[in-house]
Amino acid sequence: MAGHSKWKNIQKRKNAQDSKKGKIFQKLSREIYVAAKNGGDPDLNPSLRLVLDKAKSANMPNDNVERAIKRATDSADGANYDEVVYEGYGPGGIGVLVYGLTDNHNRTGTNIRTAFNHNGGNLGEKGSVAFQFERKGYIAIEREGLEDDEDTLMMNILEAGAEDMEMSEDVVEVYTAPTDFTAVRDALAENYTLAQSELTMKPNISVPLDEALVEEFEAMIDIIEDDDDVTDVYHNAEY
Repeated sequence: MAGHSKWKNIQKRKNAQDSKKGKIFQKLSREIYVAAKNGGDPDLNPSLRLVLDKAKSANMPNDNVERAIKRATDSADGANYDEVVYEGYGPGGIGVLVYGLTDNHNRTGTNIRTAFNHNGGNLGEKGSVAFQFERKGYIAIEREGLEDDEDTLMMNILEAGAEDMEMSEDVVEVYTAPTDFTAVRDALAENYTLAQSELTMKPNISVPLDEALVEEFEAMIDIIEDDDDVTDVYHNAEY
């Protein structure tokens, strides 16, 4: 998947979202709430631990995190959210996966369909896009201050149980099998500074996006990510 740097996409989205911290924290609170419904101790609840890592990367205040966990573990709270997945194609035939948590399927489905249709895309059927992606663990190691040469780094990463490594300008991008993600992340964190760690959907194939379609494509992604019910958006655009 040469040329498709997840880190590049992370940084691009992060810069676009810095002005939306309140909304991001609101979405993370919902994810924490749903995960904590299965137990408020992250040492005993791997799903909660993953979401808490995501919240930490977004610099979410501890008070917000604790409130979401407390609300989830309060038996009097009866809020219910379902996980939803939408598959579609953006401008230029770019495959897009949208993950969300919703308490109103009609509202969320209508919003996502409108975002695709009004920005040169179309929503597809289940399975129409997902086959272009693989579930992977993703870990980004800071290159600043890194003393190991590339060969040593590769050896250490593979010994930790990772599947693949890609060198980017600012980080070393590491991919793992989903089941190995936590063990590999914890092993690498002992010796390296991690800039990012999460479960992700990695494209099997990257699709070049024509420069003339970039603005329309990014507008579509912005609208989808801005939806209150959307938690993650993945695509296979290369540009």
